[in-house]
Amino acid sequence: MPNPSAAGSAADVPPVDLETSAGESDHEALRLWLRLLTCTTLIEGDIRSRLRQEFAVTLPRFDLMSQLDRHPEGLKMGELSRRMMVTGGNVTGITDQLQQEGLVTREALPTDRRAFLIRLTPAGREAFSRMARAHESWVEQLFAGLAETDRRTLFRVLGRLKTSLTTT
Repeated sequence: MPNPSAAGSAADVPPVDLETSAGESDHEALRLWLRLLTCTTLIEGDIRSRLRQEFAVTLPRFDLMSQLDRHPEGLKMGELSRRMMVTGGNVTGITDQLQQEGLVTREALPTDRRAFLIRLTPAGREAFSRMARAHESWVEQLFAGLAETDRRTLFRVLGRLKTSLTTT
């Protein structure tokens, strides 16, 4: 499968994406999957780049702060790992960095000495708030090429797909 990050290095070369590996003779479901994956990859790449350029932050750091913003009471490291679908080691590394920067606190739980509760600090909430506003604006820009009715239809259809995937 082509590497999307290696694509588009020259201005005169059209970007190569995952969808180009499928042809008209391939099953429609395969082509649809590759189109969804390509769109996801392109959107995620754009967001990663903007977070790096404008805030010097990685997408995993943004995601961790996003989880904590939704849970001001804090989350245990294991819960963060489950919600972010990454290993505990990844969460620990990101948390260590954010703690050093004063953006999160880590408190030992009196009921379980092995567990820590992670919370955003006031500085972390402020930093995340700025990033979240920009992130929302970027996502709006990325979907601006679709009419509102198309966005709503796509949302409904993908909702049906999600339901069918989670009930089988």
